[in-house]
Amino acid sequence: MSQLKKSSSKSSSKNSSSSHNSKEDHLKGTIVKALSGYYYVRADNTAADSITVQCRARGVFKNKGLTPLVGDVVMFSLTENGEGTVEELLPRSSELIRPPVANIDLAILVFSVTEPALNLQLLDKFLVHIEHAGIPAVLCLSKQDLENDGLETEEAQAAAASVNRIYRPLGYEVYGTSSRLGEGIAPFQERLKGHLAVFAGQSGVGKSSLLNAIVPGLQLETNEISNRLGRGKHTTRHVELIEIGGGLVADTPGFSQLDFQELGIEDLGYCFVEMRKLSPDCKFRGCTHVQEPGCAVLAAVESGEIEKSRHEHYLLFLAEMKEKKRRY
Repeated sequence: MSQLKKSSSKSSSKNSSSSHNSKEDHLKGTIVKALSGYYYVRADNTAADSITVQCRARGVFKNKGLTPLVGDVVMFSLTENGEGTVEELLPRSSELIRPPVANIDLAILVFSVTEPALNLQLLDKFLVHIEHAGIPAVLCLSKQDLENDGLETEEAQAAAASVNRIYRPLGYEVYGTSSRLGEGIAPFQERLKGHLAVFAGQSGVGKSSLLNAIVPGLQLETNEISNRLGRGKHTTRHVELIEIGGGLVADTPGFSQLDFQELGIEDLGYCFVEMRKLSPDCKFRGCTHVQEPGCAVLAAVESGEIEKSRHEHYLLFLAEMKEKKRRY
């Protein structure tokens, strides 16, 4: 901690009666964890074993309706007890509401090829949210070793093949990994370097196991899938940034349901990349790609250029959004 105190000593000798450090003495850092009203800020430009300071946020944020998020780059000052105060939030490049994390520049959507069975509708739902947030998405198919276990082999192999067939042509990168066998981990870790990435996906798909495989000794709590319930228990309880050798990953609470609260109906088509590309060719502006004449998207579904399952999921999400609007 001494390195940090040195930089603030100037302010205390200069003006010991001042309750706040002057702006020149504020330090810059990144919030790596938020827990019980405390923000854990990792200071920039310190020794390799980065120093983390436990901070409270200034009341001014609450008055402005701002909440510091994990991933926020902040200016903070040190207090006499060795803790700190978050003084200023720097502008964000991106923001996710669920999980609450800022400045993510890569989203890793983790889906297992089996246990739980691959759910393309849920995958498309995650992609809609990630596209809406404007964050590049990478698909990671975990538990590839289970492809060779017993009866589920064919089902798992078919699931992996369908993801590659549908999503690679749309421009999404697809990685196959096995945490148990350590397969596919090295190229995947290489992809994460230099990024602040979020891991998202259904509970029980092996997100924590994957992070444990990337960072030996991390030992995140993992849970075996509950076959009776068909879903994992929520093992991750808060958002935390984990260093993974040249990159940062937000380990986030597993969540299996998303709604479209922050999405407008007109935004939905934009979040399907192939529809976004074709919609300018539709006969009518504001075409919803449902049953309009001269719809370029419907023509592409008909010809097989757009995958039928993607359009079906789009229609399901559209109906879900309209139903919500009608109820509220």
